[in-house]
Amino acid sequence: MKALDFSGAVAEMAHAGLAPAAPIAAATIVLELAAPLAILAGRFRWLGALALAAFTLMATFVVNRFWEIAPPNRMATANAFFEHLGLVGGFLLVAWHDIAVKGVRRRDATQH
Repeated sequence: MKALDFSGAVAEMAHAGLAPAAPIAAATIVLELAAPLAILAGRFRWLGALALAAFTLMATFVVNRFWEIAPPNRMATANAFFEHLGLVGGFLLVAWHDIAVKGVRRRDATQH
């Protein structure tokens, strides 16, 4: 959606207090397109997964600061915060698996 509505993406970055908003929005779009492509293509899968994990973790702490929000809105933001931590864990598992599989392949290749 950010790529289709760049002005909305810039407004989102500005709302989160990030500046300069336009370059950060552009970098976010590039990351959110390139990293999943790397994961799906299997080329630098570990790097794409680690980049998404780092980005998601950082964005979660910037945008979903539920501890600063008064009830009743706190619950929805806390839910989003912890859902994003789950995504970070998933990205880390993808990276770990990719690195582990490549390590096994390298070890097997050197033994033959």
